[in-house]
Amino acid sequence: MVKLIQKPIRTRIVRIGNSQGIRIPKPLLEQSGIHTEVEIEVHGDRLIIRATPRLRVGWDKAFAAMAERDDDVLLDDINTTDWDRVEWEW
Repeated sequence: MVKLIQKPIRTRIVRIGNSQGIRIPKPLLEQSGIHTEVEIEVHGDRLIIRATPRLRVGWDKAFAAMAERDDDVLLDDINTTDWDRVEWEW
């Protein structure tokens, strides 16, 4: 069970090599669902930190379902050229 933090937590900016960073308390990360990569943007005097969108989630199951329905064929015709037929080697 994640303990909900409802009050702001104060932390310090720390040096990390030539950069600076903040330590984010574990309860805040757990509550936000942020685990690995984040996006950061500036809005006025605020930094907005959010988890990166998880791209292609579920594609493997969708492709498997398409294959079961024989719906995994190319929609475009393959137009080869002389170069494709003569010069190209796999």
